Amino acid sequence: MSVRTERVASLVKQLMSEIIQQNFRMEEFGLVTVTEVRMSPDLKIAKIFVSVFGDEEKKKKLLAHLAVEKGAIRSQLGRSMNLKFTPAISFYLDASLDYAMKIEDLLNKIHKDPPESKE
Repeated sequence: MSVRTERVASLVKQLMSEIIQQNFRMEEFGLVTVTEVRMSPDLKIAKIFVSVFGDEEKKKKLLAHLAVEKGAIRSQLGRSMNLKFTPAISFYLDASLDYAMKIEDLLNKIHKDPPESKE
């Protein structure tokens, strides 16, 4: 990834975090965090990964709402950026936080219940 692509991805991540904070209530969707943005080399496509702290229903509800509001979010993003083209955006659920919590629970369970020795 080029330096410019990384800088634009970082800017999109920051702006998307602000847009989501302003437009989505935590009570309705849970705690939403933009975890990563991947830009295409021509800067015309942005894959936005979001993490949601909440149950599966809140995650599905958020992704559905983001899909409906994609046009409005993209226009807000375009007004905030100084690029020739506003990138097309698509949202993906980042499950890495859930995976990390699952691993941590398993490790805690192992440390709580030490294996019994055969003596």
